[in-house]
Amino acid sequence: MNGEINYNELVEKALMEVVRESLRRAAKDGLVGQQHFYITFQTTFPGVDIPDHLKERYRDEMTIVMQHQFWNLTVDDQKFSLELSFNHQRETLVIPFDAISAFADPSVQFGLQFDLNASDELDAENAEILEEETNETSKDEPAAEEQKAGEVITLDAFRKK
Repeated sequence: MNGEINYNELVEKALMEVVRESLRRAAKDGLVGQQHFYITFQTTFPGVDIPDHLKERYRDEMTIVMQHQFWNLTVDDQKFSLELSFNHQRETLVIPFDAISAFADPSVQFGLQFDLNASDELDAENAEILEEETNETSKDEPAAEEQKAGEVITLDAFRKK
């Protein structure tokens, strides 16, 4: 690295801290009123631990909704875990923060999008190698349409091309 400050990386880290702190507060105090979270993550990301039937259904990406029925939410610096009900059965999900591609709280029209390839792009940029990648989103994701209701902040406009 040439010593330059990488502002894109700093902003991504700061915005992910918003997600961490939101989840910490939900773990401590619960969610108030109509507040609820949509969290989209890559199901194949290293460290993601979800039941096999969910991996089969959501092969690339999954969005979970945290509102009234979630249990045992725990948050650390690298990941969070919680129990959600699927077909009337509680299932435990473990999700590293680095696997998150979007976070939203539609009750206050707030949303964030993360570039999961940011560190790869930065490494390639530093080595003066540029690669184009396309991200696929799950076609069978029911919450994706609802997630668009909030304002989404995307960092792509600030990235070097």
